[in-house]
Amino acid sequence: MKVVLYSKDECCLCANAKVILRELQKEFSFQVEEVDIYKDDALLEKYQIMIPVVEIDGKEVQCGIIQKDVIRKRLIKFSGVE
Repeated sequence: MKVVLYSKDECCLCANAKVILRELQKEFSFQVEEVDIYKDDALLEKYQIMIPVVEIDGKEVQCGIIQKDVIRKRLIKFSGVE
């Protein structure tokens, strides 16, 4: 399962999202790819006011204030584990 976190430097919401994803890695097997939107003009235009954005297997699942329960439910759905 591939999880991408779109973020930027010095973003408290992004830092919180990273903590949540690290905690969920204790329950689920996945790697997190962190992408700084300021290093790609297309991503900056797309996600500028939405970050952080969590994407699982190519599908955006949550943005802004990331909630652990929402991400957990999506990880369960994408992993096929109940």
